[in-house]
Amino acid sequence: MKLKRTQIYLEPEQHSLLKREANRRGISLSELIRRLVGEHFEHDYYGEEAPSIVDLGGSGKSDIAENHDRYLGEAVSGEKEK
Repeated sequence: MKLKRTQIYLEPEQHSLLKREANRRGISLSELIRRLVGEHFEHDYYGEEAPSIVDLGGSGKSDIAENHDRYLGEAVSGEKEK
């Protein structure tokens, strides 16, 4: 697996808490953040089934090219705009 480098800005308190937790677990700060992100998406954050943007293509909507942002927002939030 090839990792992608990224840069984030944390509040000092967040950084301190994360660093302390990484040290407690005996892992790097980067590994802790990867695990937390993985856990977040593993635990069905969006409800029964996580939305898939692939599902939008087969949605039967003829205006998907013009309204992709709206449909993507609906898929992620689970709510339809009026």
